[in-house]
Amino acid sequence: MSERVLVTGASGYLASWVVEYLLREGLEVHGTVRNLHDRDKIEHLLELAAEYPQKLKLFEADLLVPKSFDPAMEGCSLVIHTASPYLFEEAKFPEEQLLRPALEGTQNVIDSVERTPSVRRVVLTSSVVALYDNAREVNEAGASLVKPDDINRSSSLASNPYAYAKTQAEQWAWQQQEKQQRWSLVTIHPGAIFGPSLSRRVDSTSINMMRQFINGSFRKGVPRLWLGLVDVRDVAEAHIKAALDGEDQARYIVVSESLRLLDIARLIDAERFNISDKLPTNEAPKWLLWFIAPLIGMRRSYISNNVNFPLEFDDETSRKKLKLEYFEPAKTLNDHVEQLFSDNLANC
Repeated sequence: MSERVLVTGASGYLASWVVEYLLREGLEVHGTVRNLHDRDKIEHLLELAAEYPQKLKLFEADLLVPKSFDPAMEGCSLVIHTASPYLFEEAKFPEEQLLRPALEGTQNVIDSVERTPSVRRVVLTSSVVALYDNAREVNEAGASLVKPDDINRSSSLASNPYAYAKTQAEQWAWQQQEKQQRWSLVTIHPGAIFGPSLSRRVDSTSINMMRQFINGSFRKGVPRLWLGLVDVRDVAEAHIKAALDGEDQARYIVVSESLRLLDIARLIDAERFNISDKLPTNEAPKWLLWFIAPLIGMRRSYISNNVNFPLEFDDETSRKKLKLEYFEPAKTLNDHVEQLFSDNLANC
């Protein structure tokens, strides 16, 4: 194939799989990272570059620096913008930690797209939280189903900063796309991403959550909280199919199955990994979680508005239009646990 693809945040948990799958497809990949000299974070990309000679080139770029994506984007026809921070715990400085990197980062990438005439499509990694504010709101609307055409109109920087940041970034991108006809936009809305990592990095929220499951942090109980679980490899595949074959101006929910946290624990093969005494066997009462929320780095408003409210996600479009065949959640979770143990990261 002659396509050249830019992947932002190429060393990240999701983006690393996007890069590998693109290389397997025979495409030329430009990947951006924050620091080309931080070998601990890019070692796996350097290995991919050696495995696929002349196919992967890395560039430095910063989400908050205008024009820093220009060199990496030169000659690219497709842009997959994955780079954006995520925090499950309460952000001390939400504007600096979440909003600016998400919104200004998207603005700087799209501004580079406007200066790069070869680009014909942008695939933006959004999130299901750009579709709804909290589970209580979805339930009170009369159903527990989140749909691809939903828009989160309730989040704010004060009450739900991550969702607000993802929503603002996506909406700004759509506004820019509508002003022109050269490049199309596709947004991918994954749920909670799990599955094996290609690197030994542990700064992904999903990876840290899985480590908490298997190191005993949750053994006393977990919230009755629903997650739209999806395999990182499926999310990567969704990005590539959307870039190469997806419809113009489309939004795709990418979720395998909605599961409670206790369901997730039960799908992990405790005997295989000798962690039967580590995994939770019950759900903690909501009142207790609300009471101790500040001590465990969670917002009380999050507990109030999400715990005990079921959620489902309409992923039919991704299954039919992108022809995704999702990994079974049990495989996703156990492949993830196996990788953490193999890399000696389970108890760090």
